[in-house]
Amino acid sequence: MATTVEAPMVGKILKIEKNVGDHVDEDEVVIVMEAMKMEIPIVAPVSGTVKEIKVSPGQAVEAEQVLAIIE
Repeated sequence: MATTVEAPMVGKILKIEKNVGDHVDEDEVVIVMEAMKMEIPIVAPVSGTVKEIKVSPGQAVEAEQVLAIIE
């Protein structure tokens, strides 16, 4: 079952920490975004394998936008 990783707020993607195919544990950092001049780590809500990364560094994102998919 796929689980989405979503942006908690409007911001900009700074770094992609994991690649497609990588295993992640729950609460492991997948993406780092910038919002309100702060770096915000976006963590995996579940353990699994990164199936898809839907953003790239420098990209502006909206609140609740899907950033990645974990299976």
